[in-house]
Amino acid sequence: MYEGFNITDKLVRSSLRRAKRRISPLFAITVLVPTVSAILYYGLFASDVYVSESSFVVRSPDKPSTGAFGVLLKSAGFSNSSDEVFAAQDFIRSRDALRAINRKGDFNASYAAHGISIFDRFNPTGMRGSFEDLYRYFTGKVDVNYDSSTSITKLTVRAFNARDAFRFNEELLELAERTVNRLNDRGRQDLIGFAQAEVARAKVKSQMAASSLASFRNRAGVVDPEKQAAVQLQMVSKLQDELIANRTQLAEIRRYAPANPQVESLQTRIASLQRQTTEETNKVAGNQGSLAGTAAQYQRLSLESQFADKQLGAAMSSLTDAQNEARRKQAYVERIARPNLPDEALEPRRLRGIFATLVLGLVAWGILSMLLAGIREHQD
Repeated sequence: MYEGFNITDKLVRSSLRRAKRRISPLFAITVLVPTVSAILYYGLFASDVYVSESSFVVRSPDKPSTGAFGVLLKSAGFSNSSDEVFAAQDFIRSRDALRAINRKGDFNASYAAHGISIFDRFNPTGMRGSFEDLYRYFTGKVDVNYDSSTSITKLTVRAFNARDAFRFNEELLELAERTVNRLNDRGRQDLIGFAQAEVARAKVKSQMAASSLASFRNRAGVVDPEKQAAVQLQMVSKLQDELIANRTQLAEIRRYAPANPQVESLQTRIASLQRQTTEETNKVAGNQGSLAGTAAQYQRLSLESQFADKQLGAAMSSLTDAQNEARRKQAYVERIARPNLPDEALEPRRLRGIFATLVLGLVAWGILSMLLAGIREHQD
């Protein structure tokens, strides 16, 4: 009986020695060790990962659109706004976004929980807990993908429990909306602010020109020299007509009745008319204080006032155009799909990970075996 046991033991040991000789060190290194490690990791250590996804599009009423979905939006009066899309993407994966969602340490606490595998959680050894380390970890858990054909941006957040995946996705989506709104506000302020400054400067110039013109009128005692000169010339013309009529009458009386007592009165009237004509003519032209002398300065001030008013009108028109342009350029974040609350872990794909490790190991083993065989044949 004991002899039978001895024989069986010898056969088992002999079989194991033959199997060990058949399993080369190369096969063990490239196939067995990685596959066993994958089985241990995916079977015992890997933590469940919950994935929350959302999608959105940034659109604007007055920007060119490309792509099928962009054409659909454009048919409704909107188009995609690529500048704001890229700005939102960059901000979602920025350090500022991490600071915002980790303002109370929520992100750090969620991904550094002791219930997470030591291979998956943040700062498992307690030696790499800086903000830059956290940011590198953050970029591995947040993905932002933009599809240029549809203009849709997809936001994916991975976490080790469903609630945190949903919460962080929702917070990052809100941050993207705030970023686009902030860009809108800044662009609107820049566009409208410049136009408002131009209006303010034009108002000051218009007020100064009007004030200068009013001061000149008060100082010179005229409202419009040209119009007043026309009135004065009409008066001079009437005086001259009356003077001519009186002279004609005086000449006729002297010819037919030199002793007529009307001669003296006509002479007196003619002298008075001549003085009045000279005075009224001098008011129109002939000295520095005449209407002709003040007309040049009045015209200059009047032209400055008119030009300032036109500048003010143009500035106000530009302000209206800027306000309309700001409304046309306003971008909006439209949520296509809201963040989902996952009800089961989608990662890691354990069987696929083990199978992929085995296949890659076999491929590496086959390639290295052929290389080594070729080297041996070349040496022989």
